[in-house]
Amino acid sequence: MELRQLEYFYMASRLKNITRAAERLRVSQPNITVAIKKLEAELGIQLFDRSQKQLSLTPEGTVFLSRIDLALRNIQDAVLEVNDYKQLQKGIIKIGIPPMIGAYLFPRIFSSFQRKYAHLDVYLYEEGSMIIREQLERNELDFGIVILSDASTALDTLPMTSSEIFVCLPENHPLANQSSLTFQDFENIDLIMLKEGSFLRHLILQQFQNVGISPNIVLESNQVETIKGLVAGGVGVAFLLDFIIADAPGIKKIPLADPIQVDVGLAWKRGRYVSTAAQAFIDFCQETLKKEKK
Repeated sequence: MELRQLEYFYMASRLKNITRAAERLRVSQPNITVAIKKLEAELGIQLFDRSQKQLSLTPEGTVFLSRIDLALRNIQDAVLEVNDYKQLQKGIIKIGIPPMIGAYLFPRIFSSFQRKYAHLDVYLYEEGSMIIREQLERNELDFGIVILSDASTALDTLPMTSSEIFVCLPENHPLANQSSLTFQDFENIDLIMLKEGSFLRHLILQQFQNVGISPNIVLESNQVETIKGLVAGGVGVAFLLDFIIADAPGIKKIPLADPIQVDVGLAWKRGRYVSTAAQAFIDFCQETLKKEKK
């Protein structure tokens, strides 16, 4: 059974005339006649009563028409909706963003993208970089804006910016006058860390393990502004990316003696189908990066 057969039957039923149906569909009359006879043969029933001058449906034909009427309308709606997606009049993009990166890097990208593609729905999911990577691999997200260091080979990536990890201390902290710091300097120092699932947390704890120090974590938070406020208030020391702490009041930022650079960018599942809307987001990010490099 072919869609074309159903369309021919539907039009002939509505117009009650095969010649007029052929004119409306812009095909020859024999094409419609042959298609309907094949349809009847496949179904094993007679759809039209041909004993009358005017083409009329049999009882079986009436039942069949009522069913395919809805089916054809659903198909037509599906084609229209797919065209909307193709022309970017509709579309859904699910993006994971870590709190630290999302608050500072993503808004300028998102606001420009939303102005250009106002019809697309963008859903944001706030998690740590490591959790977002896992969600991408499970096909739960379209994209993640994450720290790309040690990213899985199952992901395609688009580097967007490079950042350095700095030590953030209260301005009156005993270590605040140092030109640089090592991880040995933080033995018995109160630390404020991002929560589990953050790649930055994982990286920092790894550095402490390398030097044989057990860090004294007094507070954990995924809210960057909260962490900055706690540091400025003298609660503890934190490790944050440089673009987050630019001109932060009450905070002294000091580089590590052995600098740690991390790349931040867009990641998505390798080999997964990329929708038109998702491709538009990739293209937009690439165009934005090119403009910023000029």
